[in-house]
Amino acid sequence: MNLRISQGALLLAAAGAIVILLALGTVAGLIGLAAILLGTLLTAPLGRGPGNGWWTLLAVGAVLSVIGALVALASEGFGGLLALLGGVAVVAGAAIGFPLGPAESSSGSETA
Repeated sequence: MNLRISQGALLLAAAGAIVILLALGTVAGLIGLAAILLGTLLTAPLGRGPGNGWWTLLAVGAVLSVIGALVALASEGFGGLLALLGGVAVVAGAAIGFPLGPAESSSGSETA
């Protein structure tokens, strides 16, 4: 996956989580939720393989955010708590998984 696409997708997910955490309103919350889901789906190929537990954290956060939004329709307090936990997990997963440079090759050899 392209480095810039993965960075952008993780920033998108984190920005969506921050919008939800700030509780800027219903429309902003739905846009934030869509951003979380899109960022999570775009980074799914990066989540395969060993050492990619950050993506599991990101995905769990996305699921908690969706469940929190649905539960908030019936119980605003409990749904808000789930959305809060999901948002924190998304931000943490995006921060841990954010690639700073191209992935190293498995052979360990460098090219000039």
